Amino acid sequence: MKYIDEFRDGGIARQIGAHIATEADPARNYSFMEFCGGHTHAISRYGVMELLPANVHMVHGPGCPVCVLPIGRIDQAISLALAQDAMVCTYGDTMRVPASESQSLIRAKARGGDIRMVYSAADALALARQNPRREVVFFAIGFETTTPPTALTIQLAHREGLTNFSVLCCHVLTPSAITHILESPEVREFGTVPIDGFVGPAHVSIVIGSGPYEHFAEEYRKPVVIAGLEPLDVMQAILMLVRQVNEGRAHVENQFKRAVTSEGNLKAQAPVSEVFELRPSFEWRGLGEVPYSALKIREAYADFDAERRFSLHYRPVADNKACECGAILRGVKKPTDCRIFGTVCTPESPVGSCMVSSEGACAAHYSYGRFRDIHVTSATAIEEALP
Repeated sequence: MKYIDEFRDGGIARQIGAHIATEADPARNYSFMEFCGGHTHAISRYGVMELLPANVHMVHGPGCPVCVLPIGRIDQAISLALAQDAMVCTYGDTMRVPASESQSLIRAKARGGDIRMVYSAADALALARQNPRREVVFFAIGFETTTPPTALTIQLAHREGLTNFSVLCCHVLTPSAITHILESPEVREFGTVPIDGFVGPAHVSIVIGSGPYEHFAEEYRKPVVIAGLEPLDVMQAILMLVRQVNEGRAHVENQFKRAVTSEGNLKAQAPVSEVFELRPSFEWRGLGEVPYSALKIREAYADFDAERRFSLHYRPVADNKACECGAILRGVKKPTDCRIFGTVCTPESPVGSCMVSSEGACAAHYSYGRFRDIHVTSATAIEEALP
């Protein structure tokens, strides 16, 4: 397939791997975090790690929007469907994310909640038009990539004067999460951050551009290479990061020039700025409260804010104590470090959020067999995981 197969050529991948092996200093270790869940998926699916030298390590970051969605927000959506009799619409993966008391949106649907999978915010808006006597709520999640369509949908609902449509906004922001990781005590060791550089996200960067990452290069001296989602994109980005580290440089470089510019997509940014504003703080699963890391609906569009319309109050809920998703999302642990990975917790019956979406680190590792051995799970771990 033109423009796809060229970026999946095994021979070229091995050549890039050989360059990385030649240029990587054997006297040091390199640790690079790929923030984007799409990159995590590509690394696992195409066996990128098998082509890298042993001293080049990839650290999985919180780049899966389904994975970082906290339990308390899912509980709010379930409450809207079961207690408020609202029609709740959201993306397919969101339906399966574990919530409180062994619940999820799909299980709440089985209990009688009117919860529907949609492909876009526009689908939810169409349902609101078709059901004028029902409250229709779009449960909006995602990074900067999915935020513009939500903003445009709210603008359209405003112009049409729809009174039965609202949005439970859980859109989060990439740069704030990276800053939190760099500042978080969980990933600091003796005053240093054990990450040598970042593979910058692809789709997010198409929208926001490369400019927002300059901060990390300048203040934290961490190189960033924005990469496309194909395996050769990722490998070239790793080679570019190795070269920056070797040369003592910390710059933002753009491997994904075929889609990403410095300023990003200004037309997509405009409706986001008009409809949304920053939240002072927002909880991320695995990261806790992250300052200025999410969006809320502005006062001018308050009629479409489900939190205000239904007087929702957020209540944080702790993750399953047997699950290591929090540490995995921070890059502190790998999926195989979790005692229930691949045994109690699988894509068919996820205990943690990282096993739900194909972009989640645990689901990617499990689905493509990128683990050598699933250790025997103790009876204690099983008891802790099960309700």
